Amino acid sequence: MIKKWYRVQKLKAIFVLALSVVFTNAVVSYSNTVKLIHNQQWVISSYEVITQVESIQSLLKDTETAQRNYLITADADDLKTYVAAYQQTNHNIQILSKLTADNHQKQQWISLLEPKITSRLNILQQEIYLRQNQGFEAVRLRILSDKDNQSSKEIQQLIYDSLEVEQKLLQQGMQQSQASSQKAIVTFFIAAIVDLVLVALLYDLLWRYIRQLQQTELALRQSENRLRAVIDAEPECIKLIARDGTLLEINAEGLAMMEVESPDVLIGKPIDAVIVPEYRAAFADLHKNICQGNKGTLEFEIVGFKGTRRYMETYAVPLRNESDGTFIHLALMRDITQQKQAEQKIREQGLLLDVSTEGILVRNIHNQILFWNQGAERLYGWKAEEVVGKNVLQLLYKDISLQLEDAYLKVMNTGEWHGELHQLTKEGKVIIVESRWILIRDDHGQTKSILSVNTEITQHKQLEAQLLRSQRLESIGTLAGGIVHDLNNILSPILMSVQLLQKKLPDSQSQQILQTLENNVKRGANLLKQVLSFARGIEGKRTIVQIQPLMAEIEQIIAQTFPKSIICQADIPKNLWYVRGDITQIHQVLINLVVNARDAMPSGGILRIAAENLVIGEHSAQINIDAKVGSYVAIVVTDTGMGMSSEVQQRIFEPFFTTKEVGKGTGLGLSTALGIIKNHGGFVNVYSQIGRGTQFTVYLPASTFRDTSLLSPEFESVIKDG
Repeated sequence: MIKKWYRVQKLKAIFVLALSVVFTNAVVSYSNTVKLIHNQQWVISSYEVITQVESIQSLLKDTETAQRNYLITADADDLKTYVAAYQQTNHNIQILSKLTADNHQKQQWISLLEPKITSRLNILQQEIYLRQNQGFEAVRLRILSDKDNQSSKEIQQLIYDSLEVEQKLLQQGMQQSQASSQKAIVTFFIAAIVDLVLVALLYDLLWRYIRQLQQTELALRQSENRLRAVIDAEPECIKLIARDGTLLEINAEGLAMMEVESPDVLIGKPIDAVIVPEYRAAFADLHKNICQGNKGTLEFEIVGFKGTRRYMETYAVPLRNESDGTFIHLALMRDITQQKQAEQKIREQGLLLDVSTEGILVRNIHNQILFWNQGAERLYGWKAEEVVGKNVLQLLYKDISLQLEDAYLKVMNTGEWHGELHQLTKEGKVIIVESRWILIRDDHGQTKSILSVNTEITQHKQLEAQLLRSQRLESIGTLAGGIVHDLNNILSPILMSVQLLQKKLPDSQSQQILQTLENNVKRGANLLKQVLSFARGIEGKRTIVQIQPLMAEIEQIIAQTFPKSIICQADIPKNLWYVRGDITQIHQVLINLVVNARDAMPSGGILRIAAENLVIGEHSAQINIDAKVGSYVAIVVTDTGMGMSSEVQQRIFEPFFTTKEVGKGTGLGLSTALGIIKNHGGFVNVYSQIGRGTQFTVYLPASTFRDTSLLSPEFESVIKDG
């Protein structure tokens, strides 16, 4: 209002001066006109001084109030208010100094007031520092001091006295101005006719100006209508939100999203009424940030007036209000419901893929891995972040086989492939997988990627190989049994004939030849006996056998008969379970294993024999076709010799198969040992690496040991004494 009055008075003075100079220069006194303008300027200056003094008084109170609130509550917002009022007080003092620069008397008054205000502000600042460092109690004692109150009272008294004097002067100036105005009006009365002419001219000019304003207003209205049409045509929601959170404007798309027909339903209402409750706090923080002049984005949900739930994404910017410099909230919102639903569907599909026990991976046409599910992580050992972007051929295969090349060509030509592959895990273990490849194309039919679904069948293939080997050994055993029967029929008359010739040919030369022939026939008979033992099994007398003394005997044989370059290490617990079986045959098995271990270490090494009690569960029983659930005594024979290749390991239990030189082995030792172990209801596992040695583990079913009548004679006394 003061600024408006100032402008009106200034226009009035200019108008009077113009009329005086142009039309009534001969009538109006130049001195009266100058005096009138001078009085008006003085009144305006005096009014501005009063305004600044009152502003300083009000700001000083605000500073003290904010400072006291901060001392009591230690609220950061009160501290900000105090700092703003503190700075504005200093600024107004500087303005007041400029306004009174030409008035010596007022300058003296300001020179008294300014140091006191500065001192008072310093005291307030010291109290804040004291509150921050020593606490409220120290500040309270300082506030209660008389010096503090006296300083504030002196400032208020100086301001009060100054305002009283200035208002009196202002009143006098306004009276003088009014008198001058009346005098000027009387003087101007003489020029009334001229004034009428001037008024007519001014009326004409004013009428033209009004018409121009009307045309401008019409153009502005048309521009606003075009802008409104453009905003309503925008396919996204546009909102204008006041600082208090109420809606100011909204476009047509926004009304459709809110499911209302008229903006009157929403204008002036809180904008967060349609926001889902769990998102309201985040939206309030965003709105507060925007009203402070910052930008921001947010994703949230709304529920329309008809109950439709939507995901919204808002891009919010501050819009400055030119009248007071504050900001309001301009929001551009778009509906992302379909995008969110698609993302949710992708996440659900990803979870389904991760739940799958099969290894699922996707690679591009350059063999770079794009997707790797949790089933693949469990199958191969690599995490997804370790393999994405890497070459699948370099990761899972030792080399590019013909089968792999054929698979790639077939999937590129036909769109799919199915077969078995040998692949590597993170630990370098070779596994067998049943793999299905599907070619994926984009919308234009171009090759995009290859989807692979891999199922590990390593155990299945191992069991299948064990079954085939057992069937092969069974067939060989049946054939060998028939051959042994025929050979026994051939060797028996030969041996009888040799014995008869020994009696009829007593000379030494004949006896020597016949003895050699007899030895070879007996050797052949023993060889056939071993083959028969493998083919049909040897059913000896079954007793309760204690493994610990038997292994101790084997250890003694190794120490006495094996080369000194072979070091024997034994780990034989005393609490081993008993085994029901033929002690002679079990002894034969162990002797065969340690002798093979000795032969595998011609340059010496370490031979280790050990045993332990072991319970085999269902999972372990599935790994070996000959294993059954139950209690076993596991006997382990390990050497550090030359080891065996995987091809040799597949054939070591076949009759007559040997890697030894001619004359040093018949190839029946391990096949006979396997027959004995199976006849006892057990099984054997072999693990070997070339250059790193071999380990045989014999599993014999443990006996419940309730019938002491089955004990072997050499152990009966031990049991009775125990």
